[in-house]
Amino acid sequence: MPLKTVNAWKNLPAEERGAAVALGNFDGVHRGHQQVIAQAAKAALATHAPLGVVTFDPHPRRLFRPTEPTFKLMTHGQQARALGGLGVDLLYLLPFDFEMASFGDREFVEKVLVQGLGVKHVAVGFDISFGRGRSGSAELMKAYGDEYGFTVSVAEPVGVDGGEKFSSTSVRVALRDGRPERAAHILGRPFAIEGVVRRGQQLGRQLGFPTANVEVEDYVVPQLGVYATRTRLPDGREVPGVANLGNNPTTGEVETRLETWLFDFDEDLYGQVIETDLIAFLRPELKFDSLELMIEQIRRDEQTARAIVAPGF
Repeated sequence: MPLKTVNAWKNLPAEERGAAVALGNFDGVHRGHQQVIAQAAKAALATHAPLGVVTFDPHPRRLFRPTEPTFKLMTHGQQARALGGLGVDLLYLLPFDFEMASFGDREFVEKVLVQGLGVKHVAVGFDISFGRGRSGSAELMKAYGDEYGFTVSVAEPVGVDGGEKFSSTSVRVALRDGRPERAAHILGRPFAIEGVVRRGQQLGRQLGFPTANVEVEDYVVPQLGVYATRTRLPDGREVPGVANLGNNPTTGEVETRLETWLFDFDEDLYGQVIETDLIAFLRPELKFDSLELMIEQIRRDEQTARAIVAPGF
């Protein structure tokens, strides 16, 4: 069945209870997260239960550290699509408010997981923490499972050859360092920015390379600069291109945005939602002394990007 999003944990109907769930924040749904979800899927199959994912909105970090710079790796829509692709039936996108933040680890398990969701199985990562003060752990979840009558599995860390463990933090570090290929390796797919195409100054159109402009908003901000890209359109087509992520110092923009020139494409996208993969970092953002110098550099960027994302064109 298609993924269903549930935004509550109280008074749920029977069809939204009794799942085998993976518990965590799952920002990015990276390869480590996928290991946790795979364990929940195995339990769901064995018990003939729906496969669920339990996560929170907003991210707890946003409630406790509201002034922290933006850090999200995906929108809720991207998260739902990624989880649906893994066979998840129920996405419990639970409101993380001051009531839930006040629950100790036992209260969280008893009120939310047991009484609220009626879970049959809980899969967690080795480094899970839950409850007020992050007091809950994987071992404590196992003990609560024995007490309350649900099974528990703990996913071991996932990494490469004993090196850095895959985590949302490692994805953010890679992006901020201008290493989208490393981020893609951890995620299992390229990092992508999704948003509504906004009308800009239309300078690119006047100069011969019209751009689709999308605000970065709550996303983590990767290293500013120029990227080879691949953009998915609302109708499912994928179009290669080159994009500037930044503030466009030559023309005096202020807000950080992604301005993508889609190769060999000339259709109106204003007001439509597009999703752009950052494939490769080409160079830092520059301020040019003239529009002519900027155009020359953009043409060089085009050739570099085409060789990466559209070879043969």
